[in-house]
Amino acid sequence: MNPALEKFYQELPGKKVFFLGAGISHRALIEKFVLKGADVTLCDRKSYGELGEFGEKCTAWGVHLLLGEEYLDHLREADLIYRTPGIDWTKPEIQDAIEHGVKVTSEMESFFDFCPCRIIAITGSDGKTTSTTLTACLLDAAGYRVHLGGNIGTPLFPVIEDVREEDIAVVELSSFQLISMRKSPNIAAVTNVTPNHLDHHRDMQEYIDAKRNILLYQKYDSVSVLNAENDITRKMAEDVRGELRWFSSRRPVGNGAYLDEDKMLWSADYGHVRPVMDLKRILLRGDHNKENVCMVYALVKGLVRDETFCSVVSAFTGVEHRIEFVRKLNGVEYYNDSIASSPTRTIAGLRSFHEPIVLIAGGYDKHISYEPLAPELLKNHVRVLLLCGPTAKLIEDALRAMPGFEGQIRIEQRKDVPDCVRRAREIAEPGDVVFFSPASASFDAYPNFEVRGKHFKSLVMELE
Repeated sequence: MNPALEKFYQELPGKKVFFLGAGISHRALIEKFVLKGADVTLCDRKSYGELGEFGEKCTAWGVHLLLGEEYLDHLREADLIYRTPGIDWTKPEIQDAIEHGVKVTSEMESFFDFCPCRIIAITGSDGKTTSTTLTACLLDAAGYRVHLGGNIGTPLFPVIEDVREEDIAVVELSSFQLISMRKSPNIAAVTNVTPNHLDHHRDMQEYIDAKRNILLYQKYDSVSVLNAENDITRKMAEDVRGELRWFSSRRPVGNGAYLDEDKMLWSADYGHVRPVMDLKRILLRGDHNKENVCMVYALVKGLVRDETFCSVVSAFTGVEHRIEFVRKLNGVEYYNDSIASSPTRTIAGLRSFHEPIVLIAGGYDKHISYEPLAPELLKNHVRVLLLCGPTAKLIEDALRAMPGFEGQIRIEQRKDVPDCVRRAREIAEPGDVVFFSPASASFDAYPNFEVRGKHFKSLVMELE
């Protein structure tokens, strides 16, 4: 075992460890820390009944429970605090604990602290999960033992003893994870940065600064991959300490990868270029996915042979809830894009289709402007717009305020997602696409975008 990790475990018995939030990343860790002898406390806004079976397990393990509205009131009493990404790093109670000498960390930060192998990490406003999944598939096909986790849903620190020095960890990192991180990966990529999560971050600059942490603590033998076509990521080049690789969907780059106007993927090595693959061959819909493939090539270059890359990419069908084909009914195709919790994601999805679209959108308000979405609805053949949730009026107002709109799109506000699906079934015509791409978060009606997407798919499959 890693000597530093062994020392960490040896110091756990009797240590007061508080876990803020009963999320996925903490459930396995709590059990592990109990077995290592730590004095564990779970702090969660939920009631004991809402914790369900996990609450019963915690009681059986002897875990102390601080539940309800006052769940953060005793943080100064901890020796070590683990924060789940869903709990705001800037909360006064957390900052107060830090000021009083309590160490606050996270499952992902501990993984970075003790991981013996190379880490590849991907962040960005859009494209993280598809890019992370594809990267892991490519490395696996190239013969590496891969550990996939992070924001994609799998906690890695609970299984760190199984990680070997010759392995590769591939992680997706959100701004909520990055905001408190003080270590960066060996190889880092930023897909893009656009306004997002402004309901949780104080402002856009805090969001950008959180993303920058993926680069700020890299060493000089590191690799950084940045988007040449995004204003914010271009500026991040100033933060790069090691090798900088660019990716571009529009023009050649000096080092990295780019697409030409025919969607041919090119590899660039300081002026030496070679064609790699015609991306018209890939199964993924949309130019944004071609950009994701381009970024991933720049990321794995030197680790994966071109022929392996082409073979894996040409067979890759994508990730659930991302422009996911559900079914075809009476000449109408239904697609689930529940991951689209921001206007930029919905815009990328709309650009993937040439058919007339019945768009279902709306949901929880993250305080993002919908003005950029309005012209895209007209450009991308949206015939009918079905809206629900708190952002329904915001989206409709943005569209109606656009010069030249003049009622070109039929707009209906509906009760909820089931009502939107029923209405779409009634009005969609053969050759149409019914596209569920909310451009909003799910929290008005669902715990996350996965539950929302699965509900949409079940509703569509029940249609007769």
